[in-house]
Amino acid sequence: MPGMADPAPLALSSGIAKRAHRLADGRELIYFDDADTTLPPDRAPDLRVLDDRPPTASMRQDPLTGDWISIAAARQNRVVMPPAALDPLAPQTADNPSEIPADYDVAVFENRSPSFGPALPAPGDPALAAAHLDGIGLERSAVSFGRCEVVCFSPEHEGAFGSIHRSRARTVIEAWADRTTALSALPGVRQVFPFENRGAAIGVTLQHPHGQIYAYPYLTPRTQRLIASVDSYGPSLFADILASELAGPRVVLAGEHWTAFVPFAARWPIEVHLLPNEHAADFAETSAEQRDELAVLYLRLLRGVDALYDSPTPYIAAWHQAPVGTHRDSIRLNLQLTSPRRGNDKLKFLAGSEAAMGAWIGDIPQRPRPSGCAQRSRRQMRRTPHELARR
Repeated sequence: MPGMADPAPLALSSGIAKRAHRLADGRELIYFDDADTTLPPDRAPDLRVLDDRPPTASMRQDPLTGDWISIAAARQNRVVMPPAALDPLAPQTADNPSEIPADYDVAVFENRSPSFGPALPAPGDPALAAAHLDGIGLERSAVSFGRCEVVCFSPEHEGAFGSIHRSRARTVIEAWADRTTALSALPGVRQVFPFENRGAAIGVTLQHPHGQIYAYPYLTPRTQRLIASVDSYGPSLFADILASELAGPRVVLAGEHWTAFVPFAARWPIEVHLLPNEHAADFAETSAEQRDELAVLYLRLLRGVDALYDSPTPYIAAWHQAPVGTHRDSIRLNLQLTSPRRGNDKLKFLAGSEAAMGAWIGDIPQRPRPSGCAQRSRRQMRRTPHELARR
């Protein structure tokens, strides 16, 4: 029933607990409790009276590119930069009927105004066929099947992933792995994408520390291009990139299980990629040891980027995962952290060449560093990743 809890919490790795609930309108809400949580096991039900969920959006195909555009009109009603007292991601109070009825460590819930879903294709629906969106036609449309979820990193009103503590970071990573498994199993879902948008310059509408997960009914254009590259180069593409970077001057952080580096052909003024040293197609395939180390290195990376300037750096943290059911042995889980910030008070805007033609022009060249700088950069990041790559 809406607002009621699953009576059987699930124990995950590293002592993290998962507690499934439902919101008043039937949306899924899941609490992930830190291994060292101080919260009680019981959570209050959602007693709000809510309107019906908006209908599932539709998609339209651009016949010039083949891209599918989701038309999600309900997103126009999103809250924009509310005061802390009306934070929709904070725990509910008598004066704030927010989305989360109880205090929490990490909370994941279905987006109230999603770009994809909540509808999913039924058995026998042609949308279950992997090729049902292939081809080009005029005025083609389709249902925006899928799922969009919000991942709250903390009950605090302000912050980002880099502002949470190590235990909490480990909980978020566990939540990403859990949700990747669950969303990949939904009918019609072909790709699962966890990400965090940070900062007003990126278009963020809430200051609350949170990210999102999209479960798409198609392979995104970026993934289609990646698949073409893997098919052209060979299945060892990611392994060979990592080996090349480990032997070169652009590594900024390295551990036993993960390596972060400035990519050879960076598009953005600040751009860092992070790869697992051993193959994992997505978060669900990572080991407990990989997740433990990631909780440390990822915080160091984000805090290092924030230390570049006197104010927090806007960024997109995009966790690219292998698609569901294809290229699982050749496409590796990878973070692409990008920021348009090219100076203390300067941003890179996508104008004619980038936005209209997809032809990128980089602003900052990369030059080799003297030996020994890699070790210093692993201890701390004092400059932009591109500057680290040239020092």
